[in-house]
Amino acid sequence: MISILITDDHPVVRQGIIQMLNDCYDIKIIDEASDGIECIKKIKKNPYDVLLLDISMPGRDGLEVLQEVKTIQPDLPVLMLSIYAEELYAIRALKLGAAGYLSKTSASNELITAIRSVADGKKYIPESVVENLVHNINTDKDKPLHHQLSNREMEVMRLLAEGYTLKKMADQLCLSPQTISTYRERILTKLNLTTTSEIIRYAFMEGLVKKNISKLK
Repeated sequence: MISILITDDHPVVRQGIIQMLNDCYDIKIIDEASDGIECIKKIKKNPYDVLLLDISMPGRDGLEVLQEVKTIQPDLPVLMLSIYAEELYAIRALKLGAAGYLSKTSASNELITAIRSVADGKKYIPESVVENLVHNINTDKDKPLHHQLSNREMEVMRLLAEGYTLKKMADQLCLSPQTISTYRERILTKLNLTTTSEIIRYAFMEGLVKKNISKLK
């Protein structure tokens, strides 16, 4: 039986995953965590066969949590889940030690296949991500400017593009408004931009956020 820890800040998402997996004879849902802090606490206390980890969460994002998980339990397979910029986030996650990456919109049978694959010690990478990896071999000099951004800077840029205010971003990421402003300035510098509007435009042009989710938060 494959024991799983599902980490996602949305209860509806967690319950949806559980319903998908309920009828699988070889998968047993063991636990849930609503954020990175709870996830780390449970990883330290309990053994799991697979960790399902959302990339975008309040406070510490999934990529930060992934790095800590790999220091605590290096052999624990981590399957990252996200709705954002598949090609970019998948590559970042895999470089940080994730066993696989999957869009939250994937069909239930793909999720089950992915879980079984990583539990068996294999990697699970969607075909679109494989194609992107192949395309980027030996082409570092041609990569877009946003590849210079840190994981936290990427998260701040995504939230800006989704219409979050400075205060809402600070609350979402558990940081001070001053720190958010510092990240914003770093993004402007690295992308050779001058205004927040230009950051937002850049994010949409590069496909880093979904066009139908941008709104004031």
